[in-house]
Amino acid sequence: MSFSSLVKNELCGVYGAKHCAIAEITAIIRTCGKIDDSGIKIQTENAAIAKKCFCIIKQHLSIHGVVSIKNSRQFNRNRVYSIRTPHLKKLSLDGVGAIVQECCKRAYIRGAFLAGGSLSDPEKAYHLELVNTSKLKSEYLAGIINSFGLRAKVIERKGHYIVYLKEGENIVDLLNVMGAHLSLMNLENLRIVKDMRNNVNRQVNCETANLSKTVQASIKQINDINTIARIKGPGYLSDQLEAVAKIRLMHGEASLKEIGAMLSPPVSKSGVNHRLRKISEIADNLRGLSKH
Repeated sequence: MSFSSLVKNELCGVYGAKHCAIAEITAIIRTCGKIDDSGIKIQTENAAIAKKCFCIIKQHLSIHGVVSIKNSRQFNRNRVYSIRTPHLKKLSLDGVGAIVQECCKRAYIRGAFLAGGSLSDPEKAYHLELVNTSKLKSEYLAGIINSFGLRAKVIERKGHYIVYLKEGENIVDLLNVMGAHLSLMNLENLRIVKDMRNNVNRQVNCETANLSKTVQASIKQINDINTIARIKGPGYLSDQLEAVAKIRLMHGEASLKEIGAMLSPPVSKSGVNHRLRKISEIADNLRGLSKH
């Protein structure tokens, strides 16, 4: 089961007071419902969502709903659950009614996610979407979400309007707003593991890059020392440069700090680097002269 489905199943078990239930079912109908002369029709492929809609309509609105089930026409898809009810005028479905109470705002967001929400696999990315066919309703939903200090945005895609959140912290906060506390903890655990893994990978990559630079520098230094010895013979370098050159030839894997510690008296890392750069300049000059 996908992480998105797990969140929806958890939210299907979250119920509030009557005014919250009305806000939640309103969001569901606005997102995946249809209104005609015979009443309101809600369609979903999630049995738990269909059950919750039926319970809200029956228990909180005291209206009898009719449930029907049929197989989806699309290949390899789930069953489609349909709930029909008489027209619910109290839900103000023709406009975007104001929702003031914080608990009702939470319920409205919860309903919108149940009806048109999706959440990507947090192992791969942090991305949450809520789909609607109406720009006005999507902007209204984004406004409610952002009233909790989040940063939801609206974009148009293939005739639909998408309210989306991308940052992991924002998504965690939205799960908390909707009441998906178990999913929140699971996501936080995944984030911790993912962040630790990324930090380890960055550290390994950094150390590998540094090691590669050290090896490449060491190879060049050894080539420079051998070039001087081949062209000028032993004893050409000064005593200080000769001492560094001998240690580099004997310890090709040693760092500048380690070379400095082997010298007598010891030399700082910058001092060793200065001497090796001097050797490199001498080698480059000799190579230039040999070409002429």
